[in-house]
Amino acid sequence: MKALMFGWEFPPHILGGLGTASYGLTKGMAMQPDMDITFVIPKPWGDEDQSFARIIGACNTPVVWKDHNWDYVSQRLSMYMDPQEYYNMRDHIYADFNYLYTNDLGCIEFSGRYPDNLLEEINNYSIVAGVIARTHNYDVIHSHDWLTYPAGIHAKNILNKPLVIHVHATDFDRSRGNVNPQVYQIEKNGMDLADHIICVSDLTRKTVIEKYHQNPSKVSTVHNAVEPLSPEILAINPERGTKDKIVTFLGRITMQKGPEYFVEAAAKVLEKTKNVRFVMAGSGDMMEKMIYMASEKGISDRFHFTGFLKGKQVYEMFKRSDVYVMPSVSEPFGISPLEAMQCSIPTIISKQSGCAEILNKAVKIDYWDVEGMADAIYSICSYDAMAEFLSREGKEEVDNIKWEYAGQKVRNIYDELLKQYNLL
Repeated sequence: MKALMFGWEFPPHILGGLGTASYGLTKGMAMQPDMDITFVIPKPWGDEDQSFARIIGACNTPVVWKDHNWDYVSQRLSMYMDPQEYYNMRDHIYADFNYLYTNDLGCIEFSGRYPDNLLEEINNYSIVAGVIARTHNYDVIHSHDWLTYPAGIHAKNILNKPLVIHVHATDFDRSRGNVNPQVYQIEKNGMDLADHIICVSDLTRKTVIEKYHQNPSKVSTVHNAVEPLSPEILAINPERGTKDKIVTFLGRITMQKGPEYFVEAAAKVLEKTKNVRFVMAGSGDMMEKMIYMASEKGISDRFHFTGFLKGKQVYEMFKRSDVYVMPSVSEPFGISPLEAMQCSIPTIISKQSGCAEILNKAVKIDYWDVEGMADAIYSICSYDAMAEFLSREGKEEVDNIKWEYAGQKVRNIYDELLKQYNLL
């Protein structure tokens, strides 16, 4: 079974949960002896683990064009741009096209991130996908998240093979309902043209069916999982440097993650006790606002901002923590609570998160219930028996949530699609 996967992130260079999930699922699927996976990302950095999948960089894929290809590319671009915007920019795009494809290497440059010209990179990525699809033969195409849906559609049209799209989040989650119409159109187009849609939670599946008007029969839930801790991570034993309890928020500091509710809960806890410190680990467009909010509530001396953490730093933070809190407003899944529980950290999650569907040994609260969140934090910090129970039982629970199992569910979906295509 040869699978062509399109992604946008791959460890160790990640900015969120998308790269972690893509890596885990790919590695879990690779445990199947006959599974052969090619994973495409816009820009590899050279230190990705290729022991279980072949990594192809779109930026390293030569694109050779003839004059008549402009008509084809023009048609592709117009599919994903507002008609008036495309009409206004057509001459400019054509000039860039001529410049772009006459360079010595014949490759398109990609940032490997989420730049201001993200839609342009998505379009370019879909063009490169066509080159890759023509160069190799695959049994199934699998696109991770909305940025890669146009690439998957292009590859499907060339190979005439089934397309699976993997919904790690929707713009309804990222924007708290203030949906970007261009992003929504890309998401819906991908869903409409996919042969099957995989969602990371039932919560996301419901959104796909109701907001994107998809047939429930072609939408499945495959919950995310967690990688076993490496010997290097297991060996981490950081010095605490304080006897105070440490309560941690770790993630993007954006409205989707509900950071303001964490600050409000922190203030309420500190009204009852002073032997607790709060850490907000991460970066995002709400970080400055959260710094001011902590100051306004008079808790700056007990509230710390670390900035973005990655790799080993994440686990060093977990292992310094006594409580982990994820107060997300709308979280399609949320892998970080599983990672915290692996480290035996008592965990509090919002009921509005996909991982709440499979975690029974975490405390669950509504994201807006600041009183409940504060009470849970205070109880774990104050009662050793409660902390020890959540620590022990939580670790045991997540140790049995494995990517290998998720990978087998995805493989079953592949097999059913190939039967429908009369390819199996």
